[in-house]
Amino acid sequence: MPATAIVEISTPTTWGRASKAGWDKSIGALLVVAAVPTWLHMNWIALEQYNGSITAALRAALKEGPVSFAYGHFPRYSSQAIAGYAAWLLVQAFFYGYLPGTLCYGQRTPGGHLLTYTANGLLAWVITHVAYIGGSFLGFVDPAIIANHWEGLLVAVNTYGFVLSILAQWKGYFFPSYVEDRKISGSILFDFWAGVELNPRFGKYWDFKFFHNGRPGIVAWTLIDFSWAAYQYQQIGHVTTSMIIVSMFHLIYVVDFFYNEDWYTRTIDISHDHFGFMLAWGDTTFLPCLYTLQTQYLARYPTYLTRTQSLAILAFGLTGYFIFRSANYQRDYVRARDGKCNLWGKPVTFIRCKYSTSDGKEHNSLLLTSGWWGVSRHANYMADLMQAWAMCATCGFTHFLPWSYFFFMSVLLYHRSLRDEKRCHSKYGKNWEEYCKQVPYRIIPGVL
Repeated sequence: MPATAIVEISTPTTWGRASKAGWDKSIGALLVVAAVPTWLHMNWIALEQYNGSITAALRAALKEGPVSFAYGHFPRYSSQAIAGYAAWLLVQAFFYGYLPGTLCYGQRTPGGHLLTYTANGLLAWVITHVAYIGGSFLGFVDPAIIANHWEGLLVAVNTYGFVLSILAQWKGYFFPSYVEDRKISGSILFDFWAGVELNPRFGKYWDFKFFHNGRPGIVAWTLIDFSWAAYQYQQIGHVTTSMIIVSMFHLIYVVDFFYNEDWYTRTIDISHDHFGFMLAWGDTTFLPCLYTLQTQYLARYPTYLTRTQSLAILAFGLTGYFIFRSANYQRDYVRARDGKCNLWGKPVTFIRCKYSTSDGKEHNSLLLTSGWWGVSRHANYMADLMQAWAMCATCGFTHFLPWSYFFFMSVLLYHRSLRDEKRCHSKYGKNWEEYCKQVPYRIIPGVL
């Protein structure tokens, strides 16, 4: 094929989540909102009370009955944990609002808005971790403080996630920031789950979604890891290689996120997903609880890896990170140069296309068909799965519970790829169909 394939079609476009929801989507939303928090609580119960076995916890729940089991085993409220988490939110909100940072732009919304953001997350992360490490070293803070209060924190983050989701839906219905980008499906349940507003804001700059997407949950991610590593040290007198490796993987992921925070303003979470329970509860509760599952497991049930196993896991995980970073770099590199560049020693190939937003304005874009994006349409998802597998492999293969993160990521990324491709087809029309012909594999080349 030629170095540059040019297909230009311009059609009025609105993309994002479903505009209308029937009974099936309403029931689906209700089931997810009920099931996923229960899953997180069952993970904690299995780790704390059933030797890390989720199947043993489920058998006990069936034997005792759900109500009796929940009353006897679910985590308990802690005033200390509530106060601590409230302070955490206030500190991170202060950092978000007042620390200096780079002014950056998101992707243009269906309503034609090009919103600005202040990318100061890396500075917030550094200050937070310096304070934690310095306080621990000087004896002001128990380094295992998060692990020791995990039960109460689980209640605190769940409560906040639900309250935030309710407030987000109420604001979207009655006080939307950008009416043109709001979607009301006709189903209160689906709107609660998927969100009403695309970019809910206080004032011009305080962005609910951008703040919650990174600050309370992702800044805490590595703090939680370090705390569980400290807990393991306090329990057995040393930190295992497996704990070090998985904490390193998480550290790389988190620092990369904040180092490239301006780039993340143009990803699916910020650009396309509306702010409802999926993101509000997901970012504040699900992410810090599930994404740290390996360190939670290893702190209680140490796994010892051989040198060969450690090196193999490191190599596989770091290869996944390399593909993830280089794929995203390639896309931005080509678009910044309008396709006038090379990848892997060859001129890039791409499809040039146009799309229109609901304000009637026309915009240009490129669909890259070379480099990693010629290997699969979601090469970054393939890389994510490689990293997730390596993280879970540090826990060995004796229990399913720490591996649930990998299977969750597999389902999430596959479902996200379907949603993303539906949006892209709506946005780019026949250009997207041509792109799928040129790059036939969705995620894993030769398989899927």
